Amino acid sequence: MHRRLALCAAAAASVALLMGGTAAMANPAPASGSVEAEFGAYFPAALKARIAKAQKYAESRPGVTGIVVRDRLTGAVWRNAAAGTHAWACSTPKLAMVVDLLLRNDSGAVKLTAEDRELIHKMLNSSDDDAAHTLWKRYGGEAEFAKRFPLYGMTDMKFTDAHPHHWGWILTTPNDLDRLVNYVLEKLPAKHRAYIVKEMRAVDPNQQWGVWGAGAKAQPGNKNGWSDDNDDGSWIMNSVGFVGPRERYTVAIMSNTMVIQDGFNVGKETTTKVSELLFGGYFG
Repeated sequence: MHRRLALCAAAAASVALLMGGTAAMANPAPASGSVEAEFGAYFPAALKARIAKAQKYAESRPGVTGIVVRDRLTGAVWRNAAAGTHAWACSTPKLAMVVDLLLRNDSGAVKLTAEDRELIHKMLNSSDDDAAHTLWKRYGGEAEFAKRFPLYGMTDMKFTDAHPHHWGWILTTPNDLDRLVNYVLEKLPAKHRAYIVKEMRAVDPNQQWGVWGAGAKAQPGNKNGWSDDNDDGSWIMNSVGFVGPRERYTVAIMSNTMVIQDGFNVGKETTTKVSELLFGGYFG
């Protein structure tokens, strides 16, 4: 969503100014909780300490920040108390759209053109809203995309009657984004996985925040979304992606800043610092 010209990823009637994400955290839950009680048994002690610091930092920031960290090698998962809190998905469903289009093309249900593939690249690289709107309308809209998004892990997603039913006005959770990125990494055919991983690692500078905060040595890749189209004008900032050799760790962060003035920078700092605390300097 991008009210006041914030090119995020959301409202059908939005225009562009910043480039990136959509709107609001609904029914915010407390971000605190017993960190130790939520650890899987297989996180190394050093990473447990990092997660505790990231959680403490998130609690100190404006608004509510939901976080999920997953170790794909051991299966260990940590979710903070806000990981199940619904928020506007912003541009993050563009990743689910790419998954859906590639699989539908494989099945013969659609035939992607060279133009379509360029639009897919633009969605992943710079979170281009016009590209997303074009593909959403061209390939069936809610009737087609939304019925399959839960197959890719977005089982918490829902629309509301207060907003248009399209990719940018989906309520989702950090748990959904965690399942989505892990679907990409574990269940997609190898050629599609390799393509999406490459795209997420080479995003435009306007996307290099959030999970990107892990730093170059962590080999991060991400899909971000943001907007000030919250009902109260505050900003929502989302980031989902992976870090580490062979994309060992996945990270999903959704932050409702509850800040109107300079909320973009507040949320950008929150999501980026969380990832830095988790994995900055952890590799290499």
